[in-house]
Amino acid sequence: MEQVKQDRKPIKLIAIDMDGTLLNNEHEISDVNRQAIKKAQEKGIYVVISTGRTRMTCGELVNSLSLSSYLITVNGSEIWDKDGSLLERQLLDTKYIKRMWELKQKYNTTCWAATVDSVWREEFPEDFSSHEWMKFGFDIKDDVVRETILDELSQNKALEISNSHPKNLEINAAGVNKARALEKVCERIGITLDHVLAMGDSLNDLAMIKEAGVGVAMGNAQEFVKESADWVTTTNEEDGVAKAIHRWAL
Repeated sequence: MEQVKQDRKPIKLIAIDMDGTLLNNEHEISDVNRQAIKKAQEKGIYVVISTGRTRMTCGELVNSLSLSSYLITVNGSEIWDKDGSLLERQLLDTKYIKRMWELKQKYNTTCWAATVDSVWREEFPEDFSSHEWMKFGFDIKDDVVRETILDELSQNKALEISNSHPKNLEINAAGVNKARALEKVCERIGITLDHVLAMGDSLNDLAMIKEAGVGVAMGNAQEFVKESADWVTTTNEEDGVAKAIHRWAL
């Protein structure tokens, strides 16, 4: 599928999701993807990793790419500069974390959450208010339970809801998404989103895929993401990132 506008602008920034996109199923970056990213940087194109992961859980992989650009983490909650300094952080109110914890208990789901200094899985702190929260996530295999929780959370206008897999929900503060974070990065380097090539596989990538000059869905992406993209590349197991970089940026 190819729906790219006739007056497409030259690509000056490439935004890449990690899990299901840049990383293969062993959570590794292939040599082919690495080489494509290197060539893009040599051409003067900014390469920005835009991930749902925290800085703690993506740092080693990102550092291995030797990028001289910005980094977007926790679905857009944080923006970091090339020197690793935090430029911006948006937090999720503790009262919403408490409510989501109650829903986790009520429906017996698996969950995780990110604070500024830790990732919590199942065992949460006794005092929620003693931490600064950025994201809460549910893993829910039961479709009915997932829809029930989604219906309640969707009524709260203070929340931004997406996913990184069809069976999970990811909740950030309202207005936090990868597109808004990318927009702020673009402002800092003096370009607009129509100069961006963005690629991903899940609903937490959807906003940046729809708003970028060229939005690319992975071959393994969720169907709604594919339908919303300008182009569909191959899967994360078939160097889909490299193919998109060569097709649209190199």
